[in-house]
Amino acid sequence: MAERRYFGTDGIRGQANSHPMTPEVALRVGLAAGRLFMSSDTRRHLVVIGKDTRLSGYMIEPALVAGFSSAGMDVLTFGPLPTPGVAMMTRSMRADIGVMISASHNNFADNGIKLFGPDGYKLSDEVELKIEAMMDEALDTGLAAPDQLGRVKRIDDAQARYIEIAKASFPKRLSLQGLRIAIDCANGAGYKVAPTTLYELGAEVFPVGVDPNGVNINEQCGSTHPDALVEAVKRYRADIGIALDGDADRLIICDEKGQIVDGDQIMALVALDWSRRGLLTGGGLVATVMSNLGLERALVAEGLTLERTKVGDRYVMERMREGGFNVGGEQSGHIILHDHATTGDGLMSALQVLAVLVESGRPMSELARQFDKVPQLLQNVRYTAGKPLEDAQVKAAIADAEVRLAGQGRLLVRPSGTEKLIRVMAEGDDEALVRSVVADVAAAVKAAG
Repeated sequence: MAERRYFGTDGIRGQANSHPMTPEVALRVGLAAGRLFMSSDTRRHLVVIGKDTRLSGYMIEPALVAGFSSAGMDVLTFGPLPTPGVAMMTRSMRADIGVMISASHNNFADNGIKLFGPDGYKLSDEVELKIEAMMDEALDTGLAAPDQLGRVKRIDDAQARYIEIAKASFPKRLSLQGLRIAIDCANGAGYKVAPTTLYELGAEVFPVGVDPNGVNINEQCGSTHPDALVEAVKRYRADIGIALDGDADRLIICDEKGQIVDGDQIMALVALDWSRRGLLTGGGLVATVMSNLGLERALVAEGLTLERTKVGDRYVMERMREGGFNVGGEQSGHIILHDHATTGDGLMSALQVLAVLVESGRPMSELARQFDKVPQLLQNVRYTAGKPLEDAQVKAAIADAEVRLAGQGRLLVRPSGTEKLIRVMAEGDDEALVRSVVADVAAAVKAAG
């Protein structure tokens, strides 16, 4: 596959006002994607655009709007809306393309551009490469005639529409009446829709991270900084805590005792519950190479499978569609419930956990431990130049580690998609062996880089 110049594992991402996250690149994305998704018929073509709460969204959005409208596409802007909400609205409003402006769980200084096709799914690698090829063409290539320019309009009811879709995913036979729920919205895109949804379903809601100011998104809050949620659960004596990330496409759960529940346990909880109810399709679930071996063993014990993909919820979704799976996700909290959404959705995933909590009548602390985790260790090794994974000593260290782990665990060594990092992860029943293996491989990578 051709080398990617703009797109990474999840759209285009970088520091705001630095390449590639500049107004010029955003303009080129709008021009290129607009031209690519314009069909030859005479109808008006449409793009919908949502964003999170970052200050730089005010810079990126107008540049995208200019690009799409100059290509001849009509534009509807939503303002702050979760990434899965943009995916839903793309399909619901019969748009030709959807755009989310967000850098997800990164801090406010970063931003990103994620694109969705008319079906609400993230674009394939092949389509992204086509857009890249068109982005470097002259800025006056393929512009619309003056009377064919796109019109631009702000839509104010997108949040209300998303709330209704989210509520509809919660079983009608159940209610959240009597539940005390702490929710941390990371000062991000879900800061209005998530607490409102939970309240309208009957819960007593204690929101934190709901005061965005443009620069506090994900700042010591949200799914990547769960201490704020733990503190809120204890302060409000909540039955459960829910933490979203900046664009609300992932979640972490906290039980009533303040213990964190990661994406692997959440996937197991939902998949095993759905399996018992005859709702699980595909015969198991899809997760990435990072998911814990304990998850795989728990599923196999119930006659289910775990299919692994490379890191990135887009690849999880692709495998889910190929194999007819309706549950998948990542250890980090990206949970995809294909019956309800086309991408990771933190709020809808939380609602499925709440459904099990309500129906079972058991405390979250009992539901949280669906399996015993196998000791797992991840070490990130930074390098400055070259390709450490092609070094002979690194290859030898990896081969030796795999021999030592054979039958007792597994090793994963992969480059980061966004930074000059090599990620070394091992897991197995023998924690001392896991530590030793990771240390040896990491040392070899450091020596090579």
